[in-house]
Amino acid sequence: MKLETQFSNQQLKRINVQGILYMCSCPSQVGGQIDSLRKLFDYQAHCSERSGSEVQTRVHQRIAEATQQAHLIMEECLKDVLELEGWDPETLEMPAGLRTLLEQEIDGE
Repeated sequence: MKLETQFSNQQLKRINVQGILYMCSCPSQVGGQIDSLRKLFDYQAHCSERSGSEVQTRVHQRIAEATQQAHLIMEECLKDVLELEGWDPETLEMPAGLRTLLEQEIDGE
C-alpha cells in the first residue's frame, strides 16, 4: 500500500516555517497533522511487514487505510486553505498581507 501525496515533505516544511515566522500558524497546524499521518502510515507499513498473525496484519492494514483517508482529507484541506489565503501555488510563498501580521503584532497595532 502506498500513500499518495499532493505536497512533498519539503513543501510541508516550507509552509510550516513560514507559518511560524509570520505568526500565521493555521496552515502549519494542518501541515503538522499531515506529517503525523505520514509517520503513522509508515509505522503501520513497518508493523504489517513484521506481523506474526493474520489478525495483526488486518489490524495494521485497517489503521493504514484509515490513515490514507485522513491524509487525503487533510491534504485537500491544506490545498484549500492555501488557496483561500492567497499563497503562491508554485513557490508556496505566503502572501505579503499575511506576512505583515508579524509586523503589526510587534508594532502593537
